[in-house]
Amino acid sequence: MGAAALLLSLDQFVKWTIATSLPRGEVMAITAWFNLVHVLNPGASFSFLAEAGGWQRHALTAVGVVVSAALAVLLWRGIRGRLVSAAYVGLIGGALGNVADRLRIGAVVDYLDLHWRGMHWPAFNLADIFIVGSAALLIAASLGSRDDSREVGRRGTT
Repeated sequence: MGAAALLLSLDQFVKWTIATSLPRGEVMAITAWFNLVHVLNPGASFSFLAEAGGWQRHALTAVGVVVSAALAVLLWRGIRGRLVSAAYVGLIGGALGNVADRLRIGAVVDYLDLHWRGMHWPAFNLADIFIVGSAALLIAASLGSRDDSREVGRRGTT
């Protein structure tokens, strides 16, 4: 759980840095295809539910907390495989990073803006990278060998 707390702290530090150094709505060009921006997303991925009227803040917060708690229990009980353990840690750190924003300001701070020839990928943040990267680890673990009998982690040890 210490690793998840580290990821959460890193996410919150970067968001604080963006929020204190780049006014909301501003764009800072870094390369021809990458900007730093400061936007707030009251919804989920790709601004899904952003215009839902406010209830989504509480629903998305609850989902993030419940999923993180369930994954923490699974980690505490012991997980088979290092990839799955790493994925669970990343999911917890990322989910709680976005939960912290929703609780603190009612929306998630996004700041990474990828674009090409006038097309923009929706802005995202480090917590989102942790979540997507963890999903990729879970896919990789599911494609790996099934005879991995090493049990990783038991009540916080690895």
